[in-house]
Amino acid sequence: MTQEATGQAIVFTDGACLKNPGPGGYAALILIDGEEKVITGGDPATTNNRMEMTAAIKALEALPAGAKAILHSDSQIVIKGMNEWLTGWKAKGWKNAARQPVANRELWEVLDRLNVERQITWQWVKGHAGHEQNERVDRLANAEAEKAAEALRQGVGMQ
Repeated sequence: MTQEATGQAIVFTDGACLKNPGPGGYAALILIDGEEKVITGGDPATTNNRMEMTAAIKALEALPAGAKAILHSDSQIVIKGMNEWLTGWKAKGWKNAARQPVANRELWEVLDRLNVERQITWQWVKGHAGHEQNERVDRLANAEAEKAAEALRQGVGMQ
Protein backbone atom coordinates (compact mmCIF):
# COMPACT_ATOMS: atom_id res chain seq x y z
CA MET A 1 0.00 0.00 0.00
CA THR A 2 1.46 3.32 -0.98
CA GLN A 3 1.19 6.48 1.05
CA GLU A 4 0.39 9.76 -0.70
CA ALA A 5 2.54 12.67 0.42
CA THR A 6 -0.55 14.34 1.85
CA GLY A 7 -2.55 11.19 2.60
CA GLN A 8 -2.84 10.13 6.19
CA ALA A 9 -3.66 6.55 7.11
CA ILE A 10 -6.60 5.93 9.39
CA VAL A 11 -6.07 2.59 11.11
CA PHE A 12 -8.35 0.44 13.25
CA THR A 13 -7.00 -2.60 15.08
CA ASP A 14 -8.37 -5.28 17.37
CA GLY A 15 -7.32 -8.52 18.96
CA ALA A 16 -9.38 -11.36 20.35
CA CYS A 17 -8.80 -14.48 22.39
CA LEU A 18 -11.37 -17.22 22.97
CA LYS A 19 -9.77 -18.11 26.29
CA ASN A 20 -7.05 -16.05 27.88
CA PRO A 21 -4.65 -17.67 27.12
CA GLY A 22 -6.01 -19.64 24.22
CA PRO A 23 -6.66 -19.42 20.50
CA GLY A 24 -6.53 -15.83 19.31
CA GLY A 25 -6.90 -13.61 16.31
CA TYR A 26 -6.08 -10.09 15.22
CA ALA A 27 -7.34 -7.70 12.57
CA ALA A 28 -6.36 -4.33 11.17
CA LEU A 29 -8.17 -2.04 8.77
CA ILE A 30 -6.08 0.61 7.02
CA LEU A 31 -7.83 3.44 5.17
CA ILE A 32 -5.87 5.83 2.95
CA ASP A 33 -7.53 8.22 0.52
CA GLY A 34 -10.60 6.04 0.02
CA GLU A 35 -8.65 2.79 -0.38
CA GLU A 36 -8.66 0.08 2.25
CA LYS A 37 -6.46 -2.79 3.23
CA VAL A 38 -7.47 -5.52 5.69
CA ILE A 39 -4.89 -7.59 7.56
CA THR A 40 -5.84 -10.61 9.67
CA GLY A 41 -4.19 -13.55 11.33
CA GLY A 42 -4.31 -15.86 14.28
CA ASP A 43 -2.36 -17.85 16.83
CA PRO A 44 -3.42 -21.14 18.43
CA ALA A 45 -1.91 -20.27 21.82
CA THR A 46 -1.78 -16.62 22.83
CA THR A 47 -3.34 -13.92 24.99
CA ASN A 48 -5.72 -11.08 24.26
CA ASN A 49 -3.04 -8.45 24.95
CA ARG A 50 -0.61 -10.13 22.56
CA MET A 51 -3.27 -10.16 19.83
CA GLU A 52 -4.10 -6.47 20.44
CA MET A 53 -0.41 -5.61 20.12
CA THR A 54 0.10 -7.87 17.11
CA ALA A 55 -2.79 -6.16 15.30
CA ALA A 56 -1.08 -2.78 15.78
CA ILE A 57 2.30 -4.20 14.72
CA LYS A 58 0.93 -5.75 11.52
CA ALA A 59 -0.88 -2.53 10.64
CA LEU A 60 2.20 -0.36 11.16
CA GLU A 61 4.40 -2.81 9.25
CA ALA A 62 2.06 -2.32 6.27
CA LEU A 63 2.80 1.42 6.28
CA PRO A 64 6.06 2.79 4.90
CA ALA A 65 8.59 4.48 7.16
CA GLY A 66 7.68 8.13 7.55
CA ALA A 67 3.96 7.50 7.09
CA LYS A 68 1.47 9.55 9.08
CA ALA A 69 -1.37 7.64 10.70
CA ILE A 70 -3.98 7.74 13.38
CA LEU A 71 -4.23 4.29 14.93
CA HIS A 72 -7.48 3.52 16.76
CA SER A 73 -7.69 0.68 19.27
CA ASP A 74 -10.14 -0.26 21.97
CA SER A 75 -7.24 -1.67 24.00
CA GLN A 76 -6.42 0.63 26.91
CA ILE A 77 -3.17 -1.31 27.34
CA VAL A 78 -2.00 -0.58 23.80
CA ILE A 79 -3.03 3.07 23.86
CA LYS A 80 -1.79 3.85 27.37
CA GLY A 81 1.33 1.79 26.76
CA MET A 82 2.25 3.86 23.72
CA ASN A 83 1.02 7.24 24.98
CA GLU A 84 1.92 7.08 28.68
CA TRP A 85 3.94 4.11 29.90
CA LEU A 86 6.58 3.31 27.25
CA THR A 87 9.00 6.13 28.08
CA GLY A 88 9.02 5.21 31.77
CA TRP A 89 9.43 1.51 31.09
CA LYS A 90 12.48 2.15 28.94
CA ALA A 91 13.96 4.58 31.50
CA LYS A 92 13.53 1.93 34.22
CA GLY A 93 15.18 -0.82 32.18
CA TRP A 94 11.86 -2.31 31.04
CA LYS A 95 10.40 -2.51 34.53
CA ASN A 96 6.82 -1.51 35.29
CA ALA A 97 5.57 0.61 38.19
CA ALA A 98 5.71 -2.47 40.45
CA ARG A 99 9.39 -2.91 39.45
CA GLN A 100 8.51 -6.12 37.63
CA PRO A 101 9.57 -6.93 34.05
CA VAL A 102 7.17 -5.47 31.49
CA ALA A 103 4.98 -8.22 30.03
CA ASN A 104 5.35 -8.78 26.29
CA ARG A 105 8.48 -6.65 26.16
CA GLU A 106 9.48 -8.04 22.76
CA LEU A 107 6.21 -6.78 21.25
CA TRP A 108 6.51 -3.38 22.96
CA GLU A 109 10.01 -3.03 21.50
CA VAL A 110 8.66 -3.70 17.99
CA LEU A 111 5.82 -1.20 18.52
CA ASP A 112 8.32 1.36 19.80
CA ARG A 113 10.54 0.94 16.74
CA LEU A 114 7.63 1.15 14.32
CA ASN A 115 6.27 4.20 16.14
CA VAL A 116 9.63 5.99 15.89
CA GLU A 117 9.87 5.21 12.16
CA ARG A 118 6.37 6.57 11.50
CA GLN A 119 4.29 9.50 12.72
CA ILE A 120 1.56 7.76 14.70
CA THR A 121 -1.20 9.27 16.79
CA TRP A 122 -2.52 6.62 19.18
CA GLN A 123 -6.27 7.03 19.76
CA TRP A 124 -8.52 5.02 22.06
CA VAL A 125 -11.99 4.11 20.78
CA LYS A 126 -14.64 2.60 23.02
CA GLY A 127 -15.18 -1.03 22.08
CA HIS A 128 -18.59 -2.61 21.51
CA ALA A 129 -20.17 0.83 21.25
CA GLY A 130 -21.38 0.72 17.66
CA HIS A 131 -18.32 2.34 16.03
CA GLU A 132 -18.48 0.90 12.50
CA GLN A 133 -14.77 0.29 11.83
CA ASN A 134 -14.05 -0.89 15.37
CA GLU A 135 -16.94 -3.34 15.18
CA ARG A 136 -15.62 -4.57 11.83
CA VAL A 137 -12.12 -5.34 13.11
CA ASP A 138 -13.67 -6.92 16.21
CA ARG A 139 -15.66 -9.32 14.02
CA LEU A 140 -12.60 -10.09 11.89
CA ALA A 141 -10.36 -10.70 14.94
CA ASN A 142 -12.95 -13.01 16.50
CA ALA A 143 -13.31 -14.91 13.23
CA GLU A 144 -9.53 -15.44 13.18
CA ALA A 145 -9.64 -16.67 16.79
CA GLU A 146 -12.36 -19.14 15.77
CA LYS A 147 -10.17 -20.29 12.85
CA ALA A 148 -7.26 -20.81 15.27
CA ALA A 149 -9.51 -22.83 17.58
CA GLU A 150 -10.80 -24.93 14.67
CA ALA A 151 -7.24 -25.56 13.47
CA LEU A 152 -6.40 -26.81 16.95
CA ARG A 153 -9.44 -29.12 16.94
CA GLN A 154 -8.41 -30.43 13.51
CA GLY A 155 -4.76 -30.74 14.48
CA VAL A 156 -3.72 -28.28 11.76
CA GLY A 157 -0.91 -25.77 12.32
CA MET A 158 -1.53 -22.04 11.94
CA GLN A 159 0.43 -19.79 9.60
